[in-house]
Amino acid sequence: MSAVPGAERDGFVVVLPGDPRTQPLLEGLHLEYVERYGPEIGAEEMAHHPVADFTAPTGGLLLLLEGGVTVGGGAFRRYDDATAELKRVWTAPAHRRRGISRRVLAELERLAAAAGYRRLYLTTGSRQPEASALYRSSGYVPLPGAARVYAGGAYDVGFEKHLP
Repeated sequence: MSAVPGAERDGFVVVLPGDPRTQPLLEGLHLEYVERYGPEIGAEEMAHHPVADFTAPTGGLLLLLEGGVTVGGGAFRRYDDATAELKRVWTAPAHRRRGISRRVLAELERLAAAAGYRRLYLTTGSRQPEASALYRSSGYVPLPGAARVYAGGAYDVGFEKHLP
């Protein structure tokens, strides 16, 4: 299914910041960051990229709905003139192992290409090996060096993918 702004059906929808359907995604991501990296880094990560960064025409906030419930999502924003940065790729814990993150990633790629971007960039934390595996298996190439280093030894790894 394609993304349809404000659609009231199952499938992908592009929403605005503040849409109540984003709450499971934002709360779920915050909880995961806190569990993996601690409360300070968890709060910092969510504040570092506020949801308002991901709006048209240079970005988008995408949700996947099933039965009217948010089961996954992600976002993109302008990184530079040719590059979109992907963030907030998430699947609800009860819906994992079903390929939802892969579907979300593919839809974000489609939306970014439609917005005129030719390259995608993203980072994921060193304590998220399943995310690194998803990106590598989806054609993303790891970039050398740590994108960001945190206290306690955690770090972010950057990835890129060129769009056709």
